[in-house]
Amino acid sequence: MLPSFSRYLGLLAAVGLATAAQAQDRPVRSAAPASRPAPAASEAPAQAPPRVAPVPDAPSDEQSYSKEFVYGINFNTQGGLLGGASIRSSRVLDDRLLRFWSLEGVMLKNAKEERINTGVGGSYIDRKTNYGFVLRPSIGMQRILFRKAADAGVQVNGLLSVGPSIGLLMPYYISYDRTFARTQVPNLATDEIVNEQYDPLKHTFPAAILDHGPLFSGISDTKVVPGFHVRAGLSFEYGRYRDAVTGLEVGVLVEAFTKRMVILSPYSRPEDQAVNRQFFPSVYLTLYFGHRS
Repeated sequence: MLPSFSRYLGLLAAVGLATAAQAQDRPVRSAAPASRPAPAASEAPAQAPPRVAPVPDAPSDEQSYSKEFVYGINFNTQGGLLGGASIRSSRVLDDRLLRFWSLEGVMLKNAKEERINTGVGGSYIDRKTNYGFVLRPSIGMQRILFRKAADAGVQVNGLLSVGPSIGLLMPYYISYDRTFARTQVPNLATDEIVNEQYDPLKHTFPAAILDHGPLFSGISDTKVVPGFHVRAGLSFEYGRYRDAVTGLEVGVLVEAFTKRMVILSPYSRPEDQAVNRQFFPSVYLTLYFGHRS
């Protein structure tokens, strides 16, 4: 019996060894499928670069404004200490050219005017019979010759304009003591004192002239004398800001009227008519300020 049992044990051991050998020869299957290896960096799909919105160009000086408005005070060789005032409105046509209209009001004075002081502390201008004023509406062109930097420097412009001249002759009044002119005995408390237009042929007693009259006393009797003018000049523009305008303009102006501007009384002699003119060339200087938009 023992040999049979030993034979049986040897058979079981042989079957076990055969089974184990077959199990080693089979491939091992995992419960979950193996994940694919990540692609190499060089094999990664290319990505499109991000889209960037284009940045608009900064506006240049030529594009930064379309209109300009300035106002100024005028000094000229045909006026007094302060010649007058002006305004000008311009529109940009291109990067170098502007078109403008302007209006200027100035006072005309005769070079032979002579101020006389009176005995009572007043004063008047000898032979002056009218104030002379001129209104000058005009149109013209302005060209930029040298452009300044955006926020500093000096810009040089050339200007040319033409237009009508509206001459105004407003009577010049004096205070005249009629009683003193007749009696030559002054008494300001009782004398007849009048304000009227000065006429050397009428007011023949200079001592009876007490003072000049109020400026606008004769405004209702103002006479109009038409004329024409041409102007050429250079302007020098300063300023630290693009929308501000500050500068000065210098130039020459030629003006003519249809008849003489009677500022001083010509008396009655023909040779005295030349004291008043109808042709007025002048040199001027204008200080101006303004803005752009």
